[in-house]
Amino acid sequence: MSTWVVTGAGSGIGRATALAAAQTGARVAAIDVNAERLAELKADLGDRALLVKQVDVADRAAMKAFADEVHAQVAAVDVIVNNAGVAVGGNFLDTSLDDWDWLLGINLKGVVHGCHYFIPRMVDRKQGHVINIASIFGIHAPPGVSAYCASKFGVLGMTRSLRSELAPHGVGVTAICPGMIDTSIVADGRLAGKPAARRPAMVERFKKGLPPAAVASAILDAVRTNPAVRTVGKDAWALHQLTRLLPTAAYSIGAKVAQRLDAL
Repeated sequence: MSTWVVTGAGSGIGRATALAAAQTGARVAAIDVNAERLAELKADLGDRALLVKQVDVADRAAMKAFADEVHAQVAAVDVIVNNAGVAVGGNFLDTSLDDWDWLLGINLKGVVHGCHYFIPRMVDRKQGHVINIASIFGIHAPPGVSAYCASKFGVLGMTRSLRSELAPHGVGVTAICPGMIDTSIVADGRLAGKPAARRPAMVERFKKGLPPAAVASAILDAVRTNPAVRTVGKDAWALHQLTRLLPTAAYSIGAKVAQRLDAL
């Protein structure tokens, strides 16, 4: 019986992944900052819930305590999904340092904390898989989301390096790069400048994205096949290919899209 850790498991991709893992028979240790969402997840996990706890991934001491609780029950986890993430939208000049601290604490340091406290036990056992949720904005960098891109480029770069480091120890590592997914990341995020005024329209637009279950399915497949990077969605695949093959054209398209949004 495998054991999975999923961060940011209260909603969206994290919730879908926790439930998908449970359906395979895995026991799930799930964390989130939202107690109400966690209570619903725990009820849905039933006897597949190893540990469901309110934890802020940006809090180093809280993550250590969580990992200690998990390792008191299992010698090492089989899969960790570092999913917890938030959004900050707006131009660099509109983004405060407090927003940078909040974003990087969760999106980047949260991944670092998850890896730091769970990977060593995987290495000792010479088995396991690390899934880090990046984004297509960790590959393609349009204007208007400089802070978010910084966090996701960081996750992708760290994941690529980590993959090479851990391969000799039998631990797989994959970066998942979704495109537009129907989650609450925009509704829950911090937007400044023109994006703040567009929030209602952006929330509606994201409702047209792929369901979180599509990302969960990709994660399950990645654990089996161990790709370095896995995009999710036709939009993410197309931007990945365009950025790789025609980077100048990809930037130009991103800038034009941003200009069109500013005109709305």
